[in-house]
Amino acid sequence: MTTTVKITWDAASARRAERQFLAGPAGTGTPVAEVVGAMLGAHAQVLSAAELSVGMRADGVTRADVRAALWDDRSLIKTYGPRGTVHLLPARELPLFSAALTAVPTGPSPFPPGARLTEEQTGQVVTAIGDALDGRYLTVDELSEEVVARTGPWAGDRVMPAFQDLWPRWRQVMHRAGWAGTLCFGPNRGRKATYTRPPRGERGADAGDALSAFVDRYLHAYGPATPQHFARWLAAPPGWATALFGELAAAGRIEEVSFEGTPAWVAAGDTGFPDGPARGVRLLPYFDAYVVAGQPRERLFPGKAYQRALGGGQAGNYPVLLVDGVVAGVWHQRRRGRRTTVTVEPLARLTARQRRELDEQVERVGEVLEATPELVVGEVTVGPHA
Repeated sequence: MTTTVKITWDAASARRAERQFLAGPAGTGTPVAEVVGAMLGAHAQVLSAAELSVGMRADGVTRADVRAALWDDRSLIKTYGPRGTVHLLPARELPLFSAALTAVPTGPSPFPPGARLTEEQTGQVVTAIGDALDGRYLTVDELSEEVVARTGPWAGDRVMPAFQDLWPRWRQVMHRAGWAGTLCFGPNRGRKATYTRPPRGERGADAGDALSAFVDRYLHAYGPATPQHFARWLAAPPGWATALFGELAAAGRIEEVSFEGTPAWVAAGDTGFPDGPARGVRLLPYFDAYVVAGQPRERLFPGKAYQRALGGGQAGNYPVLLVDGVVAGVWHQRRRGRRTTVTVEPLARLTARQRRELDEQVERVGEVLEATPELVVGEVTVGPHA
Protein backbone atom coordinates (compact mmCIF):
# COMPACT_ATOMS: atom_id res chain seq x y z
CA MET A 1 0.00 0.00 0.00
CA THR A 2 1.41 3.38 -1.02
CA THR A 3 1.69 5.99 1.73
CA THR A 4 0.70 9.50 0.70
CA VAL A 5 3.49 11.99 1.29
CA LYS A 6 2.44 14.72 3.72
CA ILE A 7 3.75 18.23 3.11
CA THR A 8 3.38 21.24 5.40
CA TRP A 9 3.09 24.87 4.37
CA ASP A 10 6.47 25.62 5.96
CA ALA A 11 8.16 22.93 3.88
CA ALA A 12 6.43 24.04 0.67
CA SER A 13 7.25 27.72 1.10
CA ALA A 14 10.87 26.90 1.94
CA ARG A 15 11.25 24.84 -1.24
CA ARG A 16 9.58 27.47 -3.39
CA ALA A 17 11.96 30.08 -1.98
CA GLU A 18 14.97 27.86 -2.69
CA ARG A 19 13.95 27.16 -6.27
CA GLN A 20 13.25 30.81 -7.05
CA PHE A 21 16.48 32.19 -5.60
CA LEU A 22 14.71 33.76 -2.63
CA ALA A 23 16.31 31.60 0.06
CA GLY A 24 19.63 32.87 -1.31
CA PRO A 25 20.41 34.82 -4.47
CA ALA A 26 21.82 33.26 -7.61
CA GLY A 27 25.59 33.56 -7.64
CA THR A 28 27.54 36.12 -9.59
CA GLY A 29 27.66 35.17 -13.24
CA THR A 30 24.36 33.27 -13.27
CA PRO A 31 22.64 34.14 -16.56
CA VAL A 32 19.72 36.52 -16.12
CA ALA A 33 17.59 34.21 -18.30
CA GLU A 34 18.18 31.33 -15.86
CA VAL A 35 16.76 33.43 -13.01
CA VAL A 36 13.73 34.39 -15.09
CA GLY A 37 13.22 30.76 -16.09
CA ALA A 38 13.13 29.67 -12.45
CA MET A 39 10.23 32.07 -11.90
CA LEU A 40 8.39 30.92 -15.07
CA GLY A 41 8.57 34.48 -16.29
CA ALA A 42 8.80 37.92 -14.70
CA HIS A 43 5.72 40.12 -14.94
CA ALA A 44 6.77 43.17 -16.97
CA GLN A 45 3.80 45.44 -17.54
CA VAL A 46 5.99 47.88 -15.59
CA LEU A 47 9.55 47.07 -16.67
CA SER A 48 11.14 48.46 -13.49
CA ALA A 49 9.15 45.90 -11.47
CA ALA A 50 10.50 43.08 -13.63
CA GLU A 51 14.01 44.46 -13.20
CA LEU A 52 13.56 44.34 -9.43
CA SER A 53 12.05 40.84 -9.52
CA VAL A 54 15.16 39.59 -11.30
CA GLY A 55 17.74 41.74 -9.54
CA MET A 56 16.57 40.88 -6.03
CA ARG A 57 17.23 37.21 -6.88
CA ALA A 58 20.73 37.51 -8.35
CA ASP A 59 23.97 38.83 -6.89
CA GLY A 60 25.31 41.91 -8.65
CA VAL A 61 22.53 42.16 -11.24
CA THR A 62 21.22 45.67 -11.95
CA ARG A 63 18.50 47.01 -14.19
CA ALA A 64 21.17 47.59 -16.83
CA ASP A 65 21.96 43.87 -16.86
CA VAL A 66 18.29 42.99 -17.34
CA ARG A 67 17.99 45.50 -20.18
CA ALA A 68 21.16 44.15 -21.79
CA ALA A 69 19.71 40.63 -21.71
CA LEU A 70 16.52 41.99 -23.26
CA TRP A 71 17.81 44.34 -25.96
CA ASP A 72 21.47 43.42 -26.55
CA ASP A 73 22.12 39.70 -26.27
CA ARG A 74 18.37 38.90 -26.63
CA SER A 75 18.50 36.08 -24.07
CA LEU A 76 15.20 37.52 -22.78
CA ILE A 77 12.02 38.25 -24.72
CA LYS A 78 9.37 40.73 -23.63
CA THR A 79 6.02 39.37 -24.75
CA TYR A 80 2.60 38.22 -23.60
CA GLY A 81 2.81 35.34 -21.14
CA PRO A 82 0.52 33.66 -18.60
CA ARG A 83 -2.90 35.32 -18.19
CA GLY A 84 -2.26 37.36 -21.33
CA THR A 85 -0.11 39.81 -19.35
CA VAL A 86 3.27 41.21 -20.37
CA HIS A 87 6.20 39.10 -19.15
CA LEU A 88 9.92 38.68 -19.60
CA LEU A 89 10.58 35.11 -20.74
CA PRO A 90 13.81 33.26 -21.55
CA ALA A 91 14.22 33.40 -25.32
CA ARG A 92 15.26 29.75 -25.51
CA GLU A 93 12.01 28.74 -23.79
CA LEU A 94 9.72 30.70 -26.09
CA PRO A 95 8.82 27.57 -28.15
CA LEU A 96 7.65 25.81 -24.96
CA PHE A 97 5.62 28.78 -23.75
CA SER A 98 4.10 29.29 -27.21
CA ALA A 99 3.09 25.65 -27.62
CA ALA A 100 1.64 25.44 -24.10
CA LEU A 101 -0.15 28.79 -23.97
CA THR A 102 -1.79 28.36 -27.37
CA ALA A 103 -3.16 25.02 -26.14
CA VAL A 104 -4.95 26.60 -23.15
CA PRO A 105 -8.68 27.17 -23.78
CA THR A 106 -9.35 30.89 -23.92
CA GLY A 107 -12.82 30.86 -22.38
CA PRO A 108 -15.66 33.21 -23.31
CA SER A 109 -14.79 36.62 -24.75
CA PRO A 110 -15.17 39.53 -22.29
CA PHE A 111 -16.27 41.79 -25.15
CA PRO A 112 -19.84 42.43 -26.38
CA PRO A 113 -20.99 40.16 -29.23
CA GLY A 114 -20.74 42.94 -31.81
CA ALA A 115 -17.10 43.60 -30.87
CA ARG A 116 -15.76 40.05 -30.80
CA LEU A 117 -13.54 38.38 -33.32
CA THR A 118 -14.43 34.94 -34.59
CA GLU A 119 -11.78 32.22 -34.36
CA GLU A 120 -11.30 32.53 -38.13
CA GLN A 121 -10.76 36.28 -37.83
CA THR A 122 -8.41 35.73 -34.89
CA GLY A 123 -6.29 33.40 -37.01
CA GLN A 124 -6.16 35.97 -39.80
CA VAL A 125 -5.08 38.72 -37.38
CA VAL A 126 -2.37 36.61 -35.74
CA THR A 127 -0.96 35.69 -39.16
CA ALA A 128 -1.14 39.30 -40.35
CA ILE A 129 0.71 40.51 -37.25
CA GLY A 130 3.54 38.05 -37.84
CA ASP A 131 3.81 38.97 -41.52
CA ALA A 132 3.80 42.71 -40.77
CA LEU A 133 6.44 42.47 -38.05
CA ASP A 134 8.85 40.13 -39.81
CA GLY A 135 12.19 41.98 -39.74
CA ARG A 136 10.55 45.26 -38.71
CA TYR A 137 9.86 47.34 -35.60
CA LEU A 138 6.45 49.02 -35.65
CA THR A 139 4.48 51.16 -33.20
CA VAL A 140 0.96 50.05 -32.42
CA ASP A 141 -0.50 52.61 -34.84
CA GLU A 142 1.81 51.47 -37.65
CA LEU A 143 0.98 47.86 -36.87
CA SER A 144 -2.73 48.66 -36.92
CA GLU A 145 -2.47 50.01 -40.46
CA GLU A 146 -0.63 46.89 -41.58
CA VAL A 147 -3.11 44.49 -39.95
CA VAL A 148 -6.12 46.23 -41.47
CA ALA A 149 -4.48 46.26 -44.91
CA ARG A 150 -3.77 42.50 -44.65
CA THR A 151 -7.19 41.46 -43.29
CA GLY A 152 -9.99 43.94 -43.91
CA PRO A 153 -11.70 47.07 -42.56
CA TRP A 154 -13.48 44.97 -39.89
CA ALA A 155 -10.15 44.58 -38.06
CA GLY A 156 -9.86 48.35 -37.63
CA ASP A 157 -13.38 48.99 -36.34
CA ARG A 158 -13.08 50.91 -33.07
CA VAL A 159 -15.28 48.68 -30.91
CA MET A 160 -12.94 47.50 -28.15
CA PRO A 161 -13.46 49.41 -24.86
CA ALA A 162 -10.12 50.28 -23.24
CA PHE A 163 -9.04 53.07 -20.88
CA GLN A 164 -12.03 55.37 -21.58
CA ASP A 165 -11.39 54.93 -25.30
CA LEU A 166 -12.25 52.54 -28.12
CA TRP A 167 -9.44 50.54 -29.71
CA PRO A 168 -9.46 48.76 -33.08
CA ARG A 169 -11.10 45.35 -32.99
CA TRP A 170 -7.87 43.45 -33.81
CA ARG A 171 -6.14 44.54 -30.60
CA GLN A 172 -8.23 42.22 -28.46
CA VAL A 173 -6.02 39.35 -29.62
CA MET A 174 -2.55 40.96 -29.41
CA HIS A 175 -1.77 38.62 -26.52
CA ARG A 176 -2.62 35.62 -28.66
CA ALA A 177 -0.11 36.79 -31.26
CA GLY A 178 2.42 36.85 -28.43
CA TRP A 179 1.46 33.31 -27.42
CA ALA A 180 1.74 32.16 -31.02
CA GLY A 181 5.26 33.56 -31.30
CA THR A 182 4.40 36.09 -34.01
CA LEU A 183 4.78 39.21 -31.83
CA CYS A 184 7.06 40.49 -29.08
CA PHE A 185 8.12 43.91 -27.86
CA GLY A 186 10.99 45.82 -29.40
CA PRO A 187 12.93 48.75 -27.93
CA ASN A 188 10.91 51.91 -27.32
CA ARG A 189 10.94 54.56 -30.01
CA GLY A 190 10.97 57.66 -27.85
CA ARG A 191 8.02 57.13 -25.51
CA LYS A 192 6.25 54.73 -27.85
CA ALA A 193 6.51 50.96 -27.57
CA THR A 194 7.47 49.04 -30.67
CA TYR A 195 6.73 45.46 -31.68
CA THR A 196 8.61 42.97 -33.78
CA ARG A 197 8.53 39.28 -34.60
CA PRO A 198 10.68 37.03 -32.40
CA PRO A 199 13.46 35.11 -34.13
CA ARG A 200 12.18 31.86 -35.58
CA GLY A 201 13.78 29.17 -33.44
CA GLU A 202 13.11 25.48 -33.20
CA ARG A 203 9.52 24.34 -33.38
CA GLY A 204 7.84 23.72 -30.07
CA ALA A 205 6.53 20.37 -28.95
CA ASP A 206 3.02 19.33 -29.83
CA ALA A 207 0.30 20.62 -27.52
CA GLY A 208 0.13 17.53 -25.31
CA ASP A 209 3.87 17.30 -24.75
CA ALA A 210 4.13 21.05 -24.19
CA LEU A 211 1.36 21.09 -21.59
CA SER A 212 2.92 18.15 -19.78
CA ALA A 213 6.29 19.94 -19.67
CA PHE A 214 4.60 23.18 -18.63
CA VAL A 215 2.79 21.54 -15.70
CA ASP A 216 6.05 19.90 -14.68
CA ARG A 217 7.82 23.29 -14.67
CA TYR A 218 4.96 24.90 -12.75
CA LEU A 219 4.90 22.19 -10.09
CA HIS A 220 8.69 22.31 -9.78
CA ALA A 221 8.52 26.03 -9.00
CA TYR A 222 5.20 26.36 -7.15
CA GLY A 223 4.14 22.89 -6.05
CA PRO A 224 2.44 21.30 -4.31
CA ALA A 225 -0.54 22.70 -6.16
CA THR A 226 -4.05 21.76 -7.20
CA PRO A 227 -5.55 22.01 -10.69
CA GLN A 228 -7.46 25.04 -9.42
CA HIS A 229 -4.21 26.76 -8.46
CA PHE A 230 -2.77 26.06 -11.91
CA ALA A 231 -5.95 27.33 -13.60
CA ARG A 232 -5.87 30.53 -11.57
CA TRP A 233 -2.23 31.16 -12.48
CA LEU A 234 -3.07 30.79 -16.19
CA ALA A 235 -6.58 32.33 -16.06
CA ALA A 236 -7.75 29.04 -17.58
CA PRO A 237 -11.01 27.10 -17.09
CA PRO A 238 -10.77 25.06 -13.84
CA GLY A 239 -12.53 22.08 -15.41
CA TRP A 240 -9.95 21.92 -18.18
CA ALA A 241 -7.11 22.02 -15.64
CA THR A 242 -8.72 19.24 -13.60
CA ALA A 243 -8.98 17.04 -16.68
CA LEU A 244 -5.37 17.81 -17.64
CA PHE A 245 -4.08 16.85 -14.18
CA GLY A 246 -6.12 13.67 -14.36
CA GLU A 247 -4.50 12.71 -17.66
CA LEU A 248 -1.01 13.45 -16.33
CA ALA A 249 -1.67 11.46 -13.16
CA ALA A 250 -2.87 8.47 -15.20
CA ALA A 251 0.32 8.70 -17.27
CA GLY A 252 2.49 8.76 -14.14
CA ARG A 253 3.77 12.29 -14.84
CA ILE A 254 2.49 13.83 -11.58
CA GLU A 255 2.06 12.45 -8.08
CA GLU A 256 -0.62 13.15 -5.48
CA VAL A 257 0.49 14.36 -2.03
CA SER A 258 -1.26 15.69 1.06
CA PHE A 259 -0.62 19.41 1.37
CA GLU A 260 -1.79 20.67 4.75
CA GLY A 261 -4.39 17.91 4.69
CA THR A 262 -5.66 18.71 1.18
CA PRO A 263 -4.95 16.60 -1.94
CA ALA A 264 -2.43 18.36 -4.20
CA TRP A 265 0.17 17.45 -6.79
CA VAL A 266 3.90 17.50 -7.41
CA ALA A 267 5.91 16.26 -10.39
CA ALA A 268 6.35 12.50 -10.15
CA GLY A 269 9.14 11.67 -7.72
CA ASP A 270 9.70 15.30 -6.74
CA THR A 271 8.81 14.78 -3.08
CA GLY A 272 11.96 16.08 -1.37
CA PHE A 273 11.32 19.14 0.79
CA PRO A 274 13.40 21.13 3.31
CA ASP A 275 13.04 20.20 6.98
CA GLY A 276 12.57 23.75 8.21
CA PRO A 277 10.56 26.81 7.14
CA ALA A 278 11.78 29.59 4.89
CA ARG A 279 13.89 32.16 6.73
CA GLY A 280 14.81 35.73 5.94
CA VAL A 281 13.45 39.11 4.89
CA ARG A 282 12.83 39.96 1.24
CA LEU A 283 11.36 42.92 -0.63
CA LEU A 284 9.40 41.89 -3.73
CA PRO A 285 7.97 44.33 -6.29
CA TYR A 286 4.58 44.62 -7.95
CA PHE A 287 3.29 41.35 -9.43
CA ASP A 288 6.30 39.33 -8.38
CA ALA A 289 5.96 35.72 -9.54
CA TYR A 290 6.32 34.30 -6.02
CA VAL A 291 3.18 36.01 -4.74
CA VAL A 292 1.12 35.83 -7.94
CA ALA A 293 1.55 32.06 -8.34
CA GLY A 294 1.90 31.12 -4.68
CA GLN A 295 -1.04 29.24 -3.21
CA PRO A 296 -3.00 28.91 -1.01
CA ARG A 297 -3.40 32.65 -0.67
CA GLU A 298 -4.62 32.55 2.93
CA ARG A 299 -1.30 30.94 3.96
CA LEU A 300 0.88 33.22 1.85
CA PHE A 301 -1.04 36.30 3.07
CA PRO A 302 -1.78 35.40 6.71
CA GLY A 303 -3.80 37.53 9.12
CA LYS A 304 -3.69 41.26 8.44
CA ALA A 305 -1.72 40.72 5.22
CA TYR A 306 -4.77 39.25 3.50
CA GLN A 307 -6.58 42.59 3.78
CA ARG A 308 -3.59 44.94 3.57
CA ALA A 309 -1.59 43.44 0.72
CA LEU A 310 -4.24 41.92 -1.55
CA GLY A 311 -6.12 44.29 -3.83
CA GLY A 312 -9.61 42.84 -4.09
CA GLY A 313 -8.18 39.36 -3.65
CA GLN A 314 -5.65 39.84 -6.47
CA ALA A 315 -2.02 39.30 -5.56
CA GLY A 316 0.59 41.69 -6.89
CA ASN A 317 -1.16 45.03 -6.56
CA TYR A 318 1.23 46.01 -3.77
CA PRO A 319 4.97 45.44 -3.44
CA VAL A 320 5.32 43.16 -0.42
CA LEU A 321 7.60 42.63 2.54
CA LEU A 322 8.25 38.90 2.84
CA VAL A 323 9.31 37.55 6.24
CA ASP A 324 10.13 33.86 6.56
CA GLY A 325 8.30 33.03 3.34
CA VAL A 326 5.02 34.84 4.00
CA VAL A 327 3.74 38.36 3.35
CA ALA A 328 4.29 40.50 6.45
CA GLY A 329 3.91 44.03 5.11
CA VAL A 330 3.87 46.32 2.08
CA TRP A 331 6.32 48.87 0.72
CA HIS A 332 6.69 51.60 -1.86
CA GLN A 333 9.61 53.36 -3.48
CA ARG A 334 9.62 56.90 -4.78
CA ARG A 335 12.54 57.95 -6.96
CA ARG A 336 13.85 61.48 -7.26
CA GLY A 337 16.84 61.72 -9.56
CA ARG A 338 19.62 59.50 -8.27
CA ARG A 339 17.93 58.90 -4.91
CA THR A 340 15.00 56.66 -4.00
CA THR A 341 12.99 56.62 -0.77
CA VAL A 342 11.84 53.14 0.23
CA THR A 343 8.93 53.23 2.68
CA VAL A 344 8.25 49.89 4.37
CA GLU A 345 5.14 49.17 6.43
CA PRO A 346 5.64 45.99 8.51
CA LEU A 347 2.45 44.46 9.89
CA ALA A 348 4.27 43.20 13.00
CA ARG A 349 7.31 44.31 14.94
CA LEU A 350 10.56 43.18 13.32
CA THR A 351 13.29 41.55 15.37
CA ALA A 352 16.76 43.08 15.42
CA ARG A 353 17.92 40.42 12.92
CA GLN A 354 14.98 41.07 10.62
CA ARG A 355 15.61 44.82 10.75
CA ARG A 356 19.24 44.29 9.72
CA GLU A 357 18.09 42.11 6.83
CA LEU A 358 15.57 44.77 5.82
CA ASP A 359 18.38 47.34 5.70
CA GLU A 360 20.32 44.98 3.43
CA GLN A 361 17.31 44.50 1.16
CA VAL A 362 16.81 48.25 0.83
CA GLU A 363 20.47 48.63 -0.13
CA ARG A 364 19.94 45.91 -2.73
CA VAL A 365 16.90 47.74 -4.14
CA GLY A 366 19.13 50.76 -4.62
CA GLU A 367 21.82 48.68 -6.34
CA VAL A 368 19.32 47.11 -8.76
CA LEU A 369 17.73 50.46 -9.62
CA GLU A 370 21.14 52.20 -9.72
CA ALA A 371 20.04 54.72 -7.11
CA THR A 372 21.00 55.76 -3.57
CA PRO A 373 18.30 54.39 -1.25
CA GLU A 374 16.84 55.78 1.95
CA LEU A 375 14.71 53.59 4.24
CA VAL A 376 11.65 54.94 6.01
CA VAL A 377 9.73 52.53 8.27
CA GLY A 378 6.15 53.72 8.48
CA GLU A 379 2.73 53.64 6.86
CA VAL A 380 2.52 53.29 3.10
CA THR A 381 -0.10 55.86 2.17
CA VAL A 382 -0.35 55.25 -1.57
CA GLY A 383 -2.85 52.79 -3.01
CA PRO A 384 -2.31 49.79 -5.28
CA HIS A 385 -0.38 50.31 -8.52
CA ALA A 386 0.99 53.64 -7.26
